[in-house]
Amino acid sequence: MRLQTVAKGDCDLIIYGLNTCPICKKALKALEADGKDVVLRDIRAEPLNETELEELIMEFGDRLVDRSSNDYRALNDWLKNSEAEAQISARPKVMTRPVIRNQSKLYLGWDEAVQKALID
Repeated sequence: MRLQTVAKGDCDLIIYGLNTCPICKKALKALEADGKDVVLRDIRAEPLNETELEELIMEFGDRLVDRSSNDYRALNDWLKNSEAEAQISARPKVMTRPVIRNQSKLYLGWDEAVQKALID
């Protein structure tokens, strides 16, 4: 598993997630098995910058926050009523994972549709 700081053009795919997330690991393993050059960027170790976060929010809106997670439920009322950007900046684990970047295309989650789009 490659875990490192990456720029958008350094590899085929970037998975934004957590290195402890089982779904992120599953996606990474499947994409590597398909011959893709993929890197997992742990958003706790290397948080999204303002521009990256704005881009993801523009693409996915409120779906970017996993409101069913224990981490979301643990947010204080002020953060729960804040924008997605504030929630993810304060507690990156509330971000729905994985977010996968394939050049300029972004995917949210690891469902059948995402797998079909990314795996040959």
